[in-house]
Amino acid sequence: MALEDYRESMEKCSHCGYCKYIPLSQIKSSRFLSGCPSMDYMHFHAYSGSGRLNVAEGLLDGTIDYSDKLLDVVYKCPVCGMCDVSCKMSVTELETLETALELRAKCVEDGQTLPEHMAVIDNLREEDTMILGKKKADRGRWAEGLGVKDLSKGGTAEVLFHAGCRLSYDEDRWEVVRGAVNLLKNAGVDVGIMGADENCCGGRAYEMGYRGEFKKYAESNIETWETKGIKTVVTCCSDGYYAFNYLYPAKSGKRVNVEILHITQYLDRLIKEGKIKPNKSVPMTVTYHDPCHLGRMGEPYIPYTGKRKKIRNQIAVWDPPKPRRLGAKGVYDSPRDILKSIQGLDLVEMERIRECSYCCGAGGGVKEAYPDFTIQTASERIEEAKATGAEAIVTSCPWCERNFIDATVEKGEKMKVYDVIELLQKAI
Repeated sequence: MALEDYRESMEKCSHCGYCKYIPLSQIKSSRFLSGCPSMDYMHFHAYSGSGRLNVAEGLLDGTIDYSDKLLDVVYKCPVCGMCDVSCKMSVTELETLETALELRAKCVEDGQTLPEHMAVIDNLREEDTMILGKKKADRGRWAEGLGVKDLSKGGTAEVLFHAGCRLSYDEDRWEVVRGAVNLLKNAGVDVGIMGADENCCGGRAYEMGYRGEFKKYAESNIETWETKGIKTVVTCCSDGYYAFNYLYPAKSGKRVNVEILHITQYLDRLIKEGKIKPNKSVPMTVTYHDPCHLGRMGEPYIPYTGKRKKIRNQIAVWDPPKPRRLGAKGVYDSPRDILKSIQGLDLVEMERIRECSYCCGAGGGVKEAYPDFTIQTASERIEEAKATGAEAIVTSCPWCERNFIDATVEKGEKMKVYDVIELLQKAI
């Protein structure tokens, strides 16, 4: 698809403003009704889903041209998908998220990029990772001493564990990824890793607008899975889950013939099968943050081959009706079920949850390019967590965790940050 393909969304937007908030039916208070981090930070319509539809149309029509302000509007967005869900649930079928992503792709195609993004992409091209300054050769260091199969040296396994860029290099979070592998091994799972040969999923590159890089890594990873005879790919990275589960089949042009699971889905399965038994009490009150890429953007891809037609040459409809990605079929229950299986743990919910979850602020390249925006977004979510009375915010995405940790340090917050895996380990 190209930006021009979403002109109908640009022309049909009534600028009602629903994209700035969570769906109206889900609002529980005036304090936590916002859904768009960009609007919370900039307070100007151009930074909303509707505003970017305006910008896209103006760029296509030639009524506006590239400028620093236009690029600020395009890139100062975590592409969290909340505007898209709210629009589809409240109004109509406008494609605010897809338009925003295609707008970025057009900017990259036209050479209108951010230097902060280019530094990351250059590192990706050289070292196969989105973590700036890190080397390909060090990607597998997190697994030293675990005794897990390294499939890059030969052999195969029923389950391939994909660590992802963030957890491969963020040494402060290695407890999460090492804990995940140990849990799988102790449950008798035939698991392997790709070690230093593991590649980036390409999902964040796609969101920044770099489609060539995305396609390269999609093709490479799918080929690796086929060559190694992998049946199931499990990842701790929500970005990776979204890329494997949705972007690969929807955008790469390649078939994905393996089962894709997030680690919480797999661990929840093992607990319910009795292969993992959380017997120890963990007395703690926690709240769970739904990562955007695991939740509303984590819905599986559903192929569609219908056509657009008009009733009485006036009302445009999809024939047959087109499935709408409302976010409700993301991964929500598995992480919560794991937490509920832990004795002594009290799970309390925030107001904005599941498909209405507020973004942590780390996605879409904003953490690299706009650190102040990123910290403010994470701080807003932490305020919501504090309002529940919880002593810790728990999630299942390393990018969310890193952003929350950075925000608590910068703001002097006492809120603790955990991954679901860390709490499960405490209960074993």
